[in-house]
Amino acid sequence: MVLKLPENVKKIIHTLQDAGFEAYAVGGCVRDALLGREPDDWDITTSALPEQVKGLFARTIDTGLQHGTVTVLFRAGKDSWDTYEVTTFRIDGVYEDARHPKDVTFTPSLREDLKRRDFAINAMAYNETVGLVDCFDGLSDLKNRQIRCVGEAKERFTEDALRMMRAVRFAAQLGFSVVPDTLAQIKALAPRLSMISAERIQTELVKLLVSDHPEKMETLYQCGLTDVFLPEFSALMKTPQNSRHHGENVGEHTIESLRHVRSDKVLRLAMLFHDIAKPLCRTTDENGEDHFHGHPQIGAEMTKKILRRLKFDNDTTRRVVNLVRLHDERVFRLEENGSDQKQLRTVRRAISRNGEDVYPDLFAVMRADILAQSAYMRSEKLARVDGYERLWKEVLLKKQCLSIKDLAVDGSDLIAQGIPSGPEIGQILHAMLEDVLDEPERNNREYLLGHLEKYQKDDL
Repeated sequence: MVLKLPENVKKIIHTLQDAGFEAYAVGGCVRDALLGREPDDWDITTSALPEQVKGLFARTIDTGLQHGTVTVLFRAGKDSWDTYEVTTFRIDGVYEDARHPKDVTFTPSLREDLKRRDFAINAMAYNETVGLVDCFDGLSDLKNRQIRCVGEAKERFTEDALRMMRAVRFAAQLGFSVVPDTLAQIKALAPRLSMISAERIQTELVKLLVSDHPEKMETLYQCGLTDVFLPEFSALMKTPQNSRHHGENVGEHTIESLRHVRSDKVLRLAMLFHDIAKPLCRTTDENGEDHFHGHPQIGAEMTKKILRRLKFDNDTTRRVVNLVRLHDERVFRLEENGSDQKQLRTVRRAISRNGEDVYPDLFAVMRADILAQSAYMRSEKLARVDGYERLWKEVLLKKQCLSIKDLAVDGSDLIAQGIPSGPEIGQILHAMLEDVLDEPERNNREYLLGHLEKYQKDDL
């Protein structure tokens, strides 16, 4: 079996071999190469000690000498470098925090190094001299499309609890299944995930969500992992929706909606949380039909708290929260049969109110939500979103005013007209915007300043 290694990887391996050491590409890069996928990065394992590695290459970084890792750099451009982690064969010591070994011991044995790794598909090594080294039958797992721990699953998950999420994440990314024994140990040891930092959990969650199989969220639930880091999702899986609009419970609908939106972090997170408040908002009428009044607004607040708990950045949090808040917005609820001019006015106000940057993601979220519902009125619902988007595009094409910054006048113009600097400036500009949202042609300097007295009265 021959794998094509990048030139820099071959250079590192050959340099180490020429110096009398063993060296191999190892781990996920070998797995991906065997699957015909382009590896994100290439890691090398070697019998050379860190100081020996540093002595063989012109430019290195001490990435983690205590764990045997040195980063080797090759110039890629004037101001850029290609980096490769080179790690000494090692045996991990005791894991005291369910994530990291307390210490490591360097070893001359490649097999011992591969033995410490998480899954068989990630425990293969390769170089052009020896070929593929597969001590734990990882190649067979690739062929059988399965995730299986190296050695005893209980031991691997006890060492590092994050591996439980990684198992499901790899299954999602590769379209594989987790073997029964490994799955059983995840269920048994799921509470240990509470020992893992929110940042690490966030990383695995996002990788799963943006994969080709975000429906593996159900596996996280079935294994009890969401009970630990996202109990709000577990509640969705237990909340029925007795309604003509739905044929599944809230969690099943949520999972289905993930499949109907493109692979994007913000969009997939928005779908994961768009109905997060339904368990709290559920009421049942006298006919036995469920209703979830107010769930977008309450869900937005819940989403903000959850994303902060999972240490998401502020921009991602803001964008996802806005999409959750607006996902069920029905701009045409009262004016579906009105003229285009009337509907354009409604859309301008919606854009101004919601913020321009929420579009066009909002349309993608709305469609994914509808496509994950029952067939009842589906064509009418999609047509409503289509109409909303059509008019949104028309507003953009006409470059109509949507915010105070788009007005033909600004605060300095008002001051020049004798308006004292202070709150009144903002109030007048807001009154102007309200007028222009109704009548876009009024957004010109002559008109706005010529009707200044009107805007001052409007603000009283």
